[in-house]
Order: sequence, then C-alpha cells, then structure tokens
Amino acid sequence: QLHLVESGGGSVRNGGSLRLSCAASRRIYNSDCMGWFRQTPGKDPKEREGVAAICDGGDNSWYADSVKGRFTISQVNAENTVYLQMDDLKPEDTAAYYCASWSPPPFHPVVVVVTARGTWGQGTQVNVSS
Repeated sequence: QLHLVESGGGSVRNGGSLRLSCAASRRIYNSDCMGWFRQTPGKDPKEREGVAAICDGGDNSWYADSVKGRFTISQVNAENTVYLQMDDLKPEDTAAYYCASWSPPPFHPVVVVVTARGTWGQGTQVNVSS
C-alpha cells in the first residue's frame, strides 16, 4: 500500500519561498499521477483545492490558475519524491497542503477521485504573513 509523507511547510513572509516534499513509500510509476491540494481553515476536506499535478513520469504537469508562474511541481524518481517549489508566496496561499496520488484519468487533481481510489498524505502547514 502506498504511503505519502509531506514535509517542508513553515512560516514565511509575503514574497517568500518554500519547497514542499512528498516522499512515497514505493517507486512512482509512470501510470501514477502525483499532485498537491490545499485546504484553508474552516473548509471541509471535500473542498480541498487542486494546486498542481505531475503525470506520465514527469512529462505532463498541470497548475491551478492561482499558482501558475509561482509554483513548480517536479518529480525525482530516484528519490521516489515529488516536490512543490513555491515562490512569491502570498497570504492567500496560507493553507494545509496535502500530497496525493491517483491513477489517471483525470490528469488534473480532483478531490473525489483521490478520496475514492487514491492516496492522501497527512498534510503540512504553510503560513504566509503580510
């Protein structure tokens, strides 16, 4: 059974950077999609926002409009790890960030798909102050 462990969250000021890591307990197959979601305080887990995804062994990536040009998702197969580099962070990026894995389709992150037939990590908190 796949397990995902996130790390790298923390507190930064507006405009700062953080790199989140998601370590998988097994090899990431080309048939896996890996992605990041975020959940803001008071929101139900069903309302998690898909932030970024990487599929096809790293050949295809997807980003939410709100993070395009600021966040970069990458995959290092030798480390069984997916990274989310977050630059130019804004207070509205404050959330708990969750790593996820699922088999496509879809190739973009969808909460109900991961919940139904994928895997969630435990989450890591990101706080951005103004």
